[in-house]
Amino acid sequence: MTGFLNIDKRKGDTSAYVVNRVKRLAHVPCGHLGTLDPLASGVLPVGLGNATRLFDYFLGKRKTYRARFCFGATTPTLDSESEIAERGRLPQEEEIRAVLPRFTGEIEQIPPQFSAKCVDGKRGYELARMGRAFELSPKKVEIFGISILCQTAPAEFEFEIVCGGGTYIRALARDIAFAVGTVGYTTMLRRTQSGIFTEETAVPLERLTPQNWQDFLIETDSVLPFPRLDDVDERFFQGVRTQVSLADGLYKIYRGGVFYGTGAVEGGVLRPDKKLC
Repeated sequence: MTGFLNIDKRKGDTSAYVVNRVKRLAHVPCGHLGTLDPLASGVLPVGLGNATRLFDYFLGKRKTYRARFCFGATTPTLDSESEIAERGRLPQEEEIRAVLPRFTGEIEQIPPQFSAKCVDGKRGYELARMGRAFELSPKKVEIFGISILCQTAPAEFEFEIVCGGGTYIRALARDIAFAVGTVGYTTMLRRTQSGIFTEETAVPLERLTPQNWQDFLIETDSVLPFPRLDDVDERFFQGVRTQVSLADGLYKIYRGGVFYGTGAVEGGVLRPDKKLC
């Protein structure tokens, strides 16, 4: 059994909890594509069986979030999971809009202290909970667009953010607030899209049962935007590189009409890439 389940994760659940629940339903190895913090809800694609071998193809995909940032206060975790530790001025909406262009394109972010980034073999959140002082190196991320949707409270605004993988939305709240001379944190976060997976097609975990979960299974090959190849030299399936008259790139390989895996063409030579069956 292989494929994807597009789960609509509830606020409060960990991504690992979702994967474990799916694993118990399907009785196959599973993995999630792109961690969501417990505070966050929304699209969490889960790969079943050999579909997890395809995760590398999705690392650079765009993700879309709706997020609420509170200005004039902040917490150690940069979200509402901890108590307010510092207060600052309340900025005007025009001030916030004026700095948003600074946060589009390729930017550098310092991950939150409470994150899964490793320092000397330990997760950042583990060191932070122990009260240990440490620094995290900045990382490059890409923001394709960020806009204010509405004001939801005197000090809170809702944003839509379109970004590349690895972006920390909590760090974005911190940095936008700093840019307008104050502090801030994330009060709500929902992922509405991850690559081809959208909230419109996501299913709440509680709807899945041992009897119906396969009804929501997305076929593995349907999520790959590569051309299809059916007439492949049989030697390819023994791992032999074969000559082809095709453009360089990745292809979906079928054997007897059944999806077999992916192949890569380079310089007129087709080689196996990922085998799924």
